[in-house]
Order: sequence, then structure tokens, then C-alpha cells
Amino acid sequence: MFGELTITWLPTVITLGFFSALHWFAHWFLFKRDVQKSHEHMFARQLIMLVLILVAVVAVVISLPISESSESQVLSLIGLLLSGLLAFSSTTIISNLVAGAVMRFTEPFKTGDYIRVKEVVGKVTERGLFDCEVQTENRELIAIPNSILINNAITTVRSSGTFISVTLSLGYDVHHSRISTLLKQAATEIELQDPFVHVLELGNFAVTYKVSGLLIDVKNLLTMRSKLHCQILDTLHDNDIEIMSPSFMNQRKVSDELPVLVKAPHKIKEQEQTVAEDIVFDKAEKAQQAEEVKHELSTQVAKLKEQISEAEGEQKDKLTAKLNRLEEKLKVHVETLKNNKKSD
Repeated sequence: MFGELTITWLPTVITLGFFSALHWFAHWFLFKRDVQKSHEHMFARQLIMLVLILVAVVAVVISLPISESSESQVLSLIGLLLSGLLAFSSTTIISNLVAGAVMRFTEPFKTGDYIRVKEVVGKVTERGLFDCEVQTENRELIAIPNSILINNAITTVRSSGTFISVTLSLGYDVHHSRISTLLKQAATEIELQDPFVHVLELGNFAVTYKVSGLLIDVKNLLTMRSKLHCQILDTLHDNDIEIMSPSFMNQRKVSDELPVLVKAPHKIKEQEQTVAEDIVFDKAEKAQQAEEVKHELSTQVAKLKEQISEAEGEQKDKLTAKLNRLEEKLKVHVETLKNNKKSD
């Protein structure tokens, strides 16, 4: 009796043992063995593990000591469940999983990028399996489901630079060529590249201008927008130009020749100020810097491996020792990243 039972269930036990060992090996190979891979590649490895689990379930069902009709029914039930999950994926967790897979191939943004999705504006701190975490300008952390990201337009600030602009209205009493020159001068003063000015509207009482300039270092986007506003104020006031609508001037009970300007008899020494981005996007900056350090260490490890394959004798031993130190440093860095994410 026991012998017959053993023979009957032996294929199932062997199948379970085989796929358990395969699962353990795959987990070690994909997640434990190579710590050099960045978090950006985590999704592909998780997807491989999911496929292995599905294959294991089907294989175990086939190995069960049941009749062919029962086996077909069980497999049909599994297929029906999977089809149901995919059919309702637009409103379930599966939709976020599918959307995440699509974005891994299209890569509309990466960790540390400044993005805008609907009303959410901020820097990407983490890209997950089902959602994306964004740190806003108020230092809040918002998790956006991947299905929302893929169904809405995503505005990404390019790391190579972006244009920042200011729109303002000035009276008709100053020629537009002079205004254009001064606005370009203001943009140049804060080191914006290739500034230009557009006249947007000729209103009943004022002309609407828009000055823009290329910002190379997008890390200080918030600060530079504020600086551009301040510099425009200083430049126009220094040249006796009011940033004020003539309709307001007509309502003042003062002399028409009396300008409303901020008196600045001498230059005030600028005090050292806290950079807003260092506080607002602290987690996003840490995540971006950590990924950059990890990428740099991984590149050094790859180069050392190439050199070791070509080296001989004592030189090879020295390179191997250096490689071991770098790999240990990389391992410590990865563990630190995991601990920081838990603490955050």
C-alpha cells in the first residue's frame, strides 16, 4: 500500500523538488549573485520569477496522479483565472503590472528626473513594480500607479537642460526693443543661455512679454526660476521701468512723474541662502546620487574584469585583490541603499 502510494506520487514530488531547486537557483542568480545591477533592472528579474512560478504550477498539475479529464479541467481553470485577471486588468493590480512592463521598455523617465503628470509635479525617487514614487515641491511623497502614468501625458525635464521663462506686462510708454534688450540682459545675468523674448499680447492697457532662457543645470530648477523673477525686477527698476499696468497708474493719487520703484542706493551683499532643492527634493537627490555611485562602481568592476582576463602573474593577483575590494564596496553600498529605503 505504502509502496504503491509512493510510486503514484513520486513524479509530483520530483517535480516539486526540481522547481523548488530551480526557484532557489533563479532567486540567487537574479537577485543575490550580481549586486551590480541597478534598481532600474529589478522589474525584468521579478517578471522572470513570475513566469517561472506559472510554469512550475502548470508542471505540478500535469504531474498530479489524476485522470486526464481532471487534469484538463484544472488546467482550464488556471487558464480561465489568468484570462480573467488580464480581462479586468484595466481596474486591478494587473493593469499596473502591465503598465510597468511597458514603461520599462519605453523608459519615459528615470530615477531623479523632474516630471509632471496631471496635477503632480516633482522628482522621481523610485520606480516600483506597481507604482512610481514622486517627491513634490512641498517635499511630499506621492505614489502614482503605473496605469495612471501610461494613460496620461508625462512631461519630463531633460537632463541636458530646459527652458525657464517669466511672463510679465508692461506699459506702452516704453519701446519694445528696449524691453527686449533688458529682459535678455536679466536672463544673461543669472547665466541662462540663449535668452530670447516674445511679445505674447497687445492688450488694451499693456503689452505682455515672455522672456526665456536655457538652464543647463536642471538640479536647481526652482531656485533659478525665483532668481529670474528677482533679476528682472532689479534690471527693470535699475533702468527706471515700472512693472505696473497703466490702468493702476491712472488710479494713484500721486504725481504722474513719481515712479513706483524700490530704492536701492547701494548694492546689498547677498547672504548665503539655502538652496531650496536640497531640502525639497532630498530623497530624490539621494536616490539619483546613489544610482550614479552604483553605476560608477559597476563600471569600474566591469573594466577590472576585462583587465584580469588579459593580465598574468603578479599583475593579475593585484587586479584580483582590487576587484574584491570594489565588489565588497559595491555590496556595502547596495545594503546601505536598502536600509535607507526602509528608514524613509
